[in-house]
Amino acid sequence: MKLLLIASAALYLFGSFKRPLFCAGLLAELVYLALRGAALGRLPLVGPQDTLVFFSASIGLMAVPFLFSRALAGSDRFSWGGGSMAALFALLALPFPTLNMPLPPVLRTYWFELHVALAFFAYALFGIGALLGALFLARREKALLDLQYRSALVGYSFFSASMVSGGIWGYYAWGTYWLWTPKEFWTSILWLYYSLYLHVRLKGVQWERAVAWAGIAGFGVALFTYLGVSILMRSSHSF
Repeated sequence: MKLLLIASAALYLFGSFKRPLFCAGLLAELVYLALRGAALGRLPLVGPQDTLVFFSASIGLMAVPFLFSRALAGSDRFSWGGGSMAALFALLALPFPTLNMPLPPVLRTYWFELHVALAFFAYALFGIGALLGALFLARREKALLDLQYRSALVGYSFFSASMVSGGIWGYYAWGTYWLWTPKEFWTSILWLYYSLYLHVRLKGVQWERAVAWAGIAGFGVALFTYLGVSILMRSSHSF
């Protein structure tokens, strides 16, 4: 099964030059997730390997509409950046063992799966927004900043829905919507960060560079919320 991950990472990288190969890499990764899900009887969303692969696939999936957008037509930099990002997280998953044990009762709910899946879709869109911000700084094309804003806005919507579904899951699991664990604390920081980002764009043309940089920095906050908290802080949300 890990050969599928290696193949998907290679296809993502070659997809920098041929976009059908990028889509083939995404398909290989989705097949891997489908096989894992069929074996487990649930979405593979527990443990560092499964979450890294799901994150990688989310990046690939969310990047597809941008690959074929008019503003990015002929832009190998975006496909290279998106493919490299997806390939990186797929390869990072390889050293970790798969966790095949049954889910504890607290996780046996669709609210948990919805909460985690929506969060990863949001993280992926924040990553794509960071890439578009970097392209804007290099090329100074207003259309790229508009795409960055749309990516962040849709990601923000997914993340808000993830927080709502997470609150419902928390209520059923622990009898409260919010526990202020380190993950929940950083989740609130990330949500407030992108709330501010989406408003800063309204300041006008003179703020365009700041908006692009803010979108790049936001992905760093998202990565810390996902990986940094799980690695550095004990929490009920750790892998």
